[in-house]
Amino acid sequence: MRVAPDYTVESFGDSPRLADALLREVTHGAKRATAELATAFHADGDQLPRIGSHWIACDGRGHPAIIMRSTELRLATFNEVDEAFAYDEGEDDRTLASWRREHRRYWERTCAARGVEWSEDDEIVLERFRVVWPPEFAD
Repeated sequence: MRVAPDYTVESFGDSPRLADALLREVTHGAKRATAELATAFHADGDQLPRIGSHWIACDGRGHPAIIMRSTELRLATFNEVDEAFAYDEGEDDRTLASWRREHRRYWERTCAARGVEWSEDDEIVLERFRVVWPPEFAD
């Protein structure tokens, strides 16, 4: 039995606008990591990613844009996320303070939409990746 499929097809974030903005951070910025609540995978009926699996990242309209390969995964709580991970996620000013502020807002919003309350003790899947296609964006 496999832990996760060989690939998934998804978008970043919870809206077309956020999907496009975060995708742009991957293709034209420094974003090489992402974080999601473990419970969100379960709520969506998805398995957790695995090292070596691929993610076809779509834009806000659902069109495939790039292929990424997972290179590192770990579980942590909100307070266990470190400066290095926040920096690699490549968003805002890349500090841990902005990472915590923006992810708190995001998870409070997405958990409320699922009818649950977010907690700093919830497990977070921290994933680092590299872009493997198309060649003009590949690492």
